[in-house]
Amino acid sequence: MTTTFASTVKPRAEDSFAISFAPLSLEEIYAKSDDPANGAVVVMSGMVRNQTDGKPVIALEYQAYEPMALQIFYQIAADIRLSISDVNRVVIHHRIGRLQVGEISVLVATGCPHRSEAFEACQYAIDTLKHNAPIWKKEWYSELDGKLSSSWVSIGACEQSGENC
Repeated sequence: MTTTFASTVKPRAEDSFAISFAPLSLEEIYAKSDDPANGAVVVMSGMVRNQTDGKPVIALEYQAYEPMALQIFYQIAADIRLSISDVNRVVIHHRIGRLQVGEISVLVATGCPHRSEAFEACQYAIDTLKHNAPIWKKEWYSELDGKLSSSWVSIGACEQSGENC
């Protein structure tokens, strides 16, 4: 699949896209991706982990340019439907703000008649989101001396460089 960026792609009514400070709900995302024509729903849950490259992470902070990020989400769904015609639902919800270890930062779900298409669509959605959406994260670390430190991580740069993000 290739991503083309049209400036005014509109979301389909059956899909769901959001950027929110509120905690994300697996049950809600699953319900939004469900459809009677589905034979499969694939859900990807991105979570805050407790370390990066051996450094103890205590929290992540996400920021987004929301209007552009949502447009990217709409475009991801449109691109998926260009290559997988029988996708019934695409759901992409991302949190912003400060999140603690174990909290869900992103949920992506796709509903399709068959599992292979649902997996393919879900993987494309999360990979493309990480490359293209204007969403940035700051990792907060606990140093050995008890002090806190932080660094911004460019999500797209992580994917391109192969770094652990």
